[in-house]
Amino acid sequence: MTTHLPSRRARRDLRGPVTIWEVGPRDGLQNEATVVAARVKADFVRRLLDAGLRTVEVSSFVKPSWVPQLADAEDVFSALGPLVRTPPDGVRLPALVPNEPGLRRALDCGVKDVCVFASATESFARRNLNRSREEALHVFEPVVAEAKSAGLGVRAYVSMCFGDPWEGEVPEADVVSVCERLVGMGCDQVSLGDTIGVATTGHVDSLLSALGEAGIGPELLAVHFHDTYGQALANTLRAIELGITTVDASAGGIGGCPFAKSATGNLATEDLCWALEGAGVETGVDLDRLVETSVWMASVLGRPSPSKVVQALARARDADGREERPGEVPA
Repeated sequence: MTTHLPSRRARRDLRGPVTIWEVGPRDGLQNEATVVAARVKADFVRRLLDAGLRTVEVSSFVKPSWVPQLADAEDVFSALGPLVRTPPDGVRLPALVPNEPGLRRALDCGVKDVCVFASATESFARRNLNRSREEALHVFEPVVAEAKSAGLGVRAYVSMCFGDPWEGEVPEADVVSVCERLVGMGCDQVSLGDTIGVATTGHVDSLLSALGEAGIGPELLAVHFHDTYGQALANTLRAIELGITTVDASAGGIGGCPFAKSATGNLATEDLCWALEGAGVETGVDLDRLVETSVWMASVLGRPSPSKVVQALARARDADGREERPGEVPA
């Protein structure tokens, strides 16, 4: 197959390298109507690693009734076997944990990196966590302390950093306050979530500036954009220009949020890789392999991938295949 890659023109304003935090197996599959078997999820993780991704978020140890699509977290980690307990150098396989019981389940599976999830708004905290924003932060304190004591890496997600479907635009002071609390607990990184995809590049500038003034610089942050209004890639590139070096993305652009119905898919990993490679930023990802993986997962889910790059490269691959078949008579 002909390799279809962008023409590389290095941009001086994009600093590298960029770490891609792949969320497809967790954040991608949690909002899909199709419940994928544990062995298929494990195969998905392996394929993503084979494509060159080094951080792949595997699942979530939440109550099965909350997110039934991820009720098989133990089975998925078990199917991954030695990859979890003795991962290759540079490979991380995190899991989301909502509370201390979830953390203990993760520890029993040999997980070495965990994520907690908070909300910048009161409305979403009550709908997603069934607690007030303050109550949720209190729940996370012992989780983070126990995880750090066990030698685990801890990341925090903050949802609704740019807009909330019930409250509208979110005050930056609220986002900063929650991030300060999470960093103060000992979280290694905070991922800023544009849960309903309403962020703009100007809003990215403003929020990162406010966080910087509070002493929370790009080295402590990641970004997580949804593509509801087609702005996820633009917002991500702007964040990278401003010094962010860790970016969340989902293979094939799958995902959303089961607790915010206006949220659509995540930034597609392929679209991000295409843009970064074209700008001269190394990703370490084999784009052809990644596209093959996303086409495969789309077939499992029974719907086409929303990623523009997946669609374009899949068409190009099919065209190459037709050209290679001798004796075919054009219609």
